[in-house]
Amino acid sequence: MTKQITTHTKTDKIITIVTTWMAGIIALLLLVWGIITLIHLYSYEETDDAQVEAYINPITARVSGFVKEIRYDENQDVKKGDTLLIIDNREYQLQQEEAGAGLQNAKEQVRVLQSNVQTAAKIAEINNAQIAAAKAKLVKQQQEFERFKKLYDAESATKQQLENVQSALDVARSDYQAALNTYQASLSKVNDSRSQITPVLSEIKRRELVLQRNNLDVSYTVVTAPYNGKMGKRTIQPGQQIQVGQTLAYIVDQETGLWVVANFKETQLHDMRIGQSVDITTDAYPDRKIKGQILSLSPATGSRFSLLPPDNSTGNFVKIAQRIPVKIKIDNKAADVAFLSAGMNASVAVPKNQ
Repeated sequence: MTKQITTHTKTDKIITIVTTWMAGIIALLLLVWGIITLIHLYSYEETDDAQVEAYINPITARVSGFVKEIRYDENQDVKKGDTLLIIDNREYQLQQEEAGAGLQNAKEQVRVLQSNVQTAAKIAEINNAQIAAAKAKLVKQQQEFERFKKLYDAESATKQQLENVQSALDVARSDYQAALNTYQASLSKVNDSRSQITPVLSEIKRRELVLQRNNLDVSYTVVTAPYNGKMGKRTIQPGQQIQVGQTLAYIVDQETGLWVVANFKETQLHDMRIGQSVDITTDAYPDRKIKGQILSLSPATGSRFSLLPPDNSTGNFVKIAQRIPVKIKIDNKAADVAFLSAGMNASVAVPKNQ
């Protein structure tokens, strides 16, 4: 019996020693962890209220019509200028050809009017020459009349001869006046033809603009990627009718890169400044640390940008620490960030007194 008691006593001592050592080791580990945590909390301002952001823009239709062909798949990488989809453009091509024909017709009208101006100008030159001839004839008849008048006064010519010369002089005067009137009319015809060119030129300008608009409509039937990016979910199918302004797809801009928006409490902003380095980890990849820099601090709290900002003067005031969005630029060159996607949750740590 004494031997059994001694055996139990030794076993209890061993268990007590092992338990004591294990408790001491655990307490030491907890102490070390607590010290490291306190040092980290003292050295960093942290928040897990952060998300990875990117420009996600809609691609909209600028013309209406039926989808003829789709040349992208969901989650596909695309380059700037790649064709995403094609809209049936037959109606727009007909309008384009009609506008081109109207423009050509207006240009032909200008050529006809310019030809009319040249013709009228030549006719005016001929009429001007006829004026000179009529004037010369008038001078001759005037001299003839004065000669016969002297002969008649000297009774060397009959009254009938004088009357015949008088009639010829009147005819010459009428021809001269008619030549002047014809010349003035031909000049008016030239001016009229020239004045008709101006509105036709304005019509040409209008038709050129219409043709340019139709060319744009035809070009809009081919929808291309505006920049390098990655396509989102596809919501349209070939043969589907679309309207102007309808969203056809979403594209994530890869040219501007990614950034993180971290919402820090207002009490954490004391030591933060633009250009300060930042450590970033994501919930999806906690073992991958990413470097970044503070790019800007929001000029207002997130609540002030909400649809209905709180009004503390209503009497329902409860003091809550507000959060300020901080935009953080991810250093794409320092680490491969291809694994990041917009909307991922992230944790951000900003060193104090840096």
